Amino acid sequence: MRVAVVGAGLGGLAAACHLAGAGHDVTVLERDDGPGGRAGRWESGGYRFDTGPTVLTMVDIVADTFAAAGAEMDHHVALRRLDPAYRAQFADGSELRVRASRKEMTEEIRRVCGPRDAAAFGPFCDWLTELHRVEMPNFIDRNFDSPAGLLAHPLGAAQLVRLGGFGRLGRRVARHFDDDRLRRLFSFQALYAGLSPFDALALYAVITYMDTVAGVWSVEGGINAIARGLADAARRCGVQFQYGDAVVRIERTPAGRVAGVRSASGARVPADVVVANPDVPAVYRELLGSTPPLRARRGQFSPSCLLWLVGAKGHLPRGTEHHNIHFGREWEASFDELLRRGTTMSDPSILVSAPTVTHPGDAPDGGHALYVLEPVPNLDGHVDWTVERDRARDRLAARLDDLGYPTEIEQEQLVDPLDWDALGMERGTPFAMAHRFSRTGPFRAPNVDRRIPGLVLVGSGTVPGVGVPMVLLSGRLAAQRVEQAAGSR
Repeated sequence: MRVAVVGAGLGGLAAACHLAGAGHDVTVLERDDGPGGRAGRWESGGYRFDTGPTVLTMVDIVADTFAAAGAEMDHHVALRRLDPAYRAQFADGSELRVRASRKEMTEEIRRVCGPRDAAAFGPFCDWLTELHRVEMPNFIDRNFDSPAGLLAHPLGAAQLVRLGGFGRLGRRVARHFDDDRLRRLFSFQALYAGLSPFDALALYAVITYMDTVAGVWSVEGGINAIARGLADAARRCGVQFQYGDAVVRIERTPAGRVAGVRSASGARVPADVVVANPDVPAVYRELLGSTPPLRARRGQFSPSCLLWLVGAKGHLPRGTEHHNIHFGREWEASFDELLRRGTTMSDPSILVSAPTVTHPGDAPDGGHALYVLEPVPNLDGHVDWTVERDRARDRLAARLDDLGYPTEIEQEQLVDPLDWDALGMERGTPFAMAHRFSRTGPFRAPNVDRRIPGLVLVGSGTVPGVGVPMVLLSGRLAAQRVEQAAGSR
């Protein structure tokens, strides 16, 4: 089949790899001058930065995506497991490092938090591993045609109930650990799904599994290097790429079936199937001229973030790791401000990634590249970013100064919710629809639409959801939909 893929983000690239490997005629069209989409790269003054995701987990899914195009991951990207995965610093000055091995992490917890919580870590990891074993094949790595599809695997659902997956994440983690620092460290991942640990279902601890058990990896060249590698693998497998020419319309036959795409230059690419990687609402409004399906436009969108990329001269604080989480003193109140009141957090927790700890070449001599991320409300919140932008930047600068990071800034770029919105991200958030149960699995925006035969969606706005591993899986699921369409012709 002839397949046009709109967008060379990670989801579109993954779909292209799977489809080309299956023998389809694939063309990828990308508005930018190179691959990556949200997983972009900014270089300025000798500094190099990721502009999207910076934490990589579940590298087996990355390897599987390369393998789909007949390629070996190690031939295209250089990965290194981070140990520690994170350095967590708390408001009282104490620190915890998430170590790569269970034995070393147990000793880290014993040293900082005591023997009782150290003894709890092994059973906690066993629980996370069992959650992952149940969820991945039954609820994550599969297509659903309707919510009734949940009934196709009743044993998996029963196991999830037995594991307490439908309780609250915060409470479940608290059952394992007494120390509040560990409760934060093993539940903050709910925010990746757009939720508070106090609201998220315990089944989202599968994200904690990805960080804590499967491990966190660094990539030489940043996450964008994965996109470049996948594009190269896809090209070698026969995929055609057209860069620098945005798709402006998905064309349809009089009967409503997809017929191809039209680009800004006027070029037309005929196709039997169109795989669309932009945000789902944008696909419908901008490329189809229609109303998005209910599940793609109604519901709670995830919080957004301020992303501040800083190239600075000077020394890092002692003990800085590749990824550093600086927890604020407030916890539950901060989520209330962010998610219920729609205001900025008065005492935010922030992520500071310092990739130059692992890859010194990402900055000139004597400098460091810093990736600073603070959760903030999306555009449904009550923040005027035309006013708040400069204040927020100055607050982040003061926070970094207090934490001891270098402040002789040579390069910087700030991205706020208005900027994310201008890039086509619904409600000004790069994290799509929040993963409430009503927008998870078969309840999330589906990757096919019966009203538009030949349209397949891919990316964080559809199944299975947000994050690099999930977006890569969305490409595999999209390819399965194309295969189903080919089989029915």
